[in-house]
Amino acid sequence: MEYLTLNNGIQMPLIGFGTFMLGGETCKNAVAEAIENGYRMIDTAEAYGNEKEVGEGIRQSSIDRGELFLVTKVNFKSYENAEQTVMQSLANLQTDYIDLLLLHWPFANYYGAWRTLEKLYAEGKIRAIGVSNFEPDQLLDLIAYNKVIPAINQIETNLYCQRNTERSWMDKKQVSHMAYAPLGQGNRNEMFQEPTVLSLAEKYSKTPAQILLRFLTQKGIIVIPRSTKPEHIKENFDLFDFELNTAELSQLSALDKKEPLIGRPETPELVEFSLTW
Repeated sequence: MEYLTLNNGIQMPLIGFGTFMLGGETCKNAVAEAIENGYRMIDTAEAYGNEKEVGEGIRQSSIDRGELFLVTKVNFKSYENAEQTVMQSLANLQTDYIDLLLLHWPFANYYGAWRTLEKLYAEGKIRAIGVSNFEPDQLLDLIAYNKVIPAINQIETNLYCQRNTERSWMDKKQVSHMAYAPLGQGNRNEMFQEPTVLSLAEKYSKTPAQILLRFLTQKGIIVIPRSTKPEHIKENFDLFDFELNTAELSQLSALDKKEPLIGRPETPELVEFSLTW
């Protein structure tokens, strides 16, 4: 495992397990399988409706809580009741603290919700706080008028949507970059067939998915691939025994289409969709 140090000194794994659109026994078993295969960061959200199943999957794994990095998010519809929502997340996940808590969208009273997260952070119920789907102007505005700088901005990021402009602003403010949909959208697999990706997969005896994920992690981007298939859960984690060289990173960088594949932050109904891989 490789780690990223957040702006408050907390270390966060560079790869975690995503749980969007997972539910019931499928979610519980996938989380337990991911932990069994070495994942130590699990990403969920209030809006996913699966925090209880994630908590059960963690309990099923029998791993010590201190070894895990748990990420969840407050949905914008709950910003007026952010503290109660976080307390419910703690209960659902069967834990007394959350490692990273994000505001899911820049809508409604996110200023008020952010100040609630600042309070809970100061009380030790949350180890780090951040945001998701914030554009640079929204992120800079939040930073300018509040006490705690977000540790993370989680945004769609993949080969075709590399977010270099957003990243430049995040770097200036020491906000770490976390990618959802790092393997793209379920019905768009063109990036898996890119000649450069296929060539590198052959060179390193890796799969296209592993090349795509390694490309992001070498750029210091945290990734949260999702799968229900044990072989792919294991495969997605197997990233740190090879390294792309500078020329190869440049070749992949040149494939950026600079457009989100999924939805834009101004359309909350078009929420993130992780590739089922």
